[in-house]
Amino acid sequence: MKNLMQRLTTLRLVPVLAGLFALVLGTQANATTLNDIFQVAERMNQAATRSQAKIDALTEETRKLLNEYKTVLKEIEGLRVYNRQLEKQISNQEEEMTQLTSSIDEVTVIERQITPLMLRMIDGLEQFVGLDMPFLLKERNERIERLREMMDRADVAVSEKFSQVLRAYQIENEYGRTMETYGDTIVIDGTERKVDILKVGRVALVYQTPDGEETGMYNKGTGAYEAVSDDYQASIRQGIRMARQQATQDMFSIPVHGAEAAQ
Repeated sequence: MKNLMQRLTTLRLVPVLAGLFALVLGTQANATTLNDIFQVAERMNQAATRSQAKIDALTEETRKLLNEYKTVLKEIEGLRVYNRQLEKQISNQEEEMTQLTSSIDEVTVIERQITPLMLRMIDGLEQFVGLDMPFLLKERNERIERLREMMDRADVAVSEKFSQVLRAYQIENEYGRTMETYGDTIVIDGTERKVDILKVGRVALVYQTPDGEETGMYNKGTGAYEAVSDDYQASIRQGIRMARQQATQDMFSIPVHGAEAAQ
């Protein structure tokens, strides 16, 4: 009986122990599964963090590249505008070069024509001085000689040569509107005399000795100096003083030859 009771008791404990063993095994299995899940989740979080960091880095790099791209686009547009402007300038310069080439050709032709003209002008000026009243002959002839020397110089531009020739003509033209006096040596009746010359435009060329004793004029008809009446002595002396700015401007008398009758 006792043995039977022990056996029955043992049979009743077996299911309980089996349940407890199953519970313990189930708890351990669940714990293992949760740890694995947590570890996987942690690794996923770490991977996600690394991925996000890569994404952030790529985003920043993309933003920089986009900004650089926009900057390059602006530079390209600026260069396009600049190139269009340069194209216009080059086109204008090409037109100017064409015009300059044409002008140079024209200048060459003009130079070929103007040089003989200037030589003729100098010859004409020399003839004019030779036929004019003989005042300031040394100064005027030296000016003509300088013009001839200048024409032979290669270092003087044609424009400058022409300017100097025109200036010589202007000076000769001004002589007809000015009154001036200067000392000179002239021939009177075959004798050289030092006198004061008074030029009144191209109307009269008169003289007077420094002592005022002799007064005369240049006769265009005879091409010589000749004495005049003493009535002009004081007047011509006054004209000489006025030309030297030693007296105020005033009226004075001078001897003038009348026009010759036409033949």
